[in-house]
Amino acid sequence: MLSTVSSQTSKAIEYDPFLRGRFPVGVRTIQASDAARDRLFPCEIWYPAAAQYAGQDLAPATQDSFTIPAAPPLRPVDKQRSQDAVRNAAALPGNYPLVIFSHHSGGHRLAATFLHTHLSSHGYVVAALDHSETVAKELKGRDGETFEQLAARVDAWISNRVPDVRFLLDYLLGSETNLDSSRIGIVGHSFGGWTALAAPEADQRIRAVVALAPAGSSNPKPGVIPAKLSFNWGRDVPTLFLVAENDIPLPLDGMYEIFGGTPATKQMVILRRADHGHFLDHIEEEHESARKMLLERKELAWMGEAMRPIAELCSGEKANLFVRGLTLCHLDAILKQQEEARRFLAGDIESELAARAVDVLVHK
Repeated sequence: MLSTVSSQTSKAIEYDPFLRGRFPVGVRTIQASDAARDRLFPCEIWYPAAAQYAGQDLAPATQDSFTIPAAPPLRPVDKQRSQDAVRNAAALPGNYPLVIFSHHSGGHRLAATFLHTHLSSHGYVVAALDHSETVAKELKGRDGETFEQLAARVDAWISNRVPDVRFLLDYLLGSETNLDSSRIGIVGHSFGGWTALAAPEADQRIRAVVALAPAGSSNPKPGVIPAKLSFNWGRDVPTLFLVAENDIPLPLDGMYEIFGGTPATKQMVILRRADHGHFLDHIEEEHESARKMLLERKELAWMGEAMRPIAELCSGEKANLFVRGLTLCHLDAILKQQEEARRFLAGDIESELAARAVDVLVHK
């Protein structure tokens, strides 16, 4: 009996979702045409790459670099970025779980590459598109827009989000040969978190959800997209909530409400000293850029005034570790049915993160 216990303990210790996986990561861009809505969606796909790329995804000289186009007022200029992946690397043959990522309002498909590349290094294919509000001309703002026109446009943003996800799933499952259609998960941040929580109602293929600071509370703050959730899932879709203690636009009381209404096996972990942008790449830069932009907009200045300077908050490094490790663990537990991941999530998460100098609170 002692040897069995020792073996199980050793196996649990070996499982560390915070460490990068054994696969090098490839990335490629596709253009997916939705004829029904006459839209062309830029999509990014991350995947386990062939063994000869080992190390190249982590080396600055060979890893991918890309440009995020300007999108005023949040991004007044182009942003030059890099990620832990090799552009157009040959894929490692296999049959992998698929994870869809849904970005925040005003965001883009490359908003959280720290997470996408981590998941792919552990044997997942991850796909993200630029949602309809970023690609459809009729959904973009216009000078002189009335309040009624703005409200109608925001309603259209909401109504297009889940169809975007369903389109991407149909497109990928019809064109990619390395996907396991029985193992599909979705991850989303903010408006994308709402999308991740709304999608299982419309698409039975989704088996796991990770909601990162999701929208969808019944009493949204001024300036926050008023998207609602009905949760008519009709089945158990295990869901992990990762949220921020000091989230200004989407505060904790809304997270508790959404969590309480989720009709599924569920868990919530709160990152202490974190705000709404702590789920993105380049957190320090993104947080201060958002704070400055909000202060300059009269109708949203209250958000900027309430946001704490990034120097008073959790570092980007620690926030990235929190998000990528627990997201992977949830997907491993549900989509891969890994017992080690289940034990990890059922264990003392607060102590596990504290050992990595990350301060969290598990919501009971």
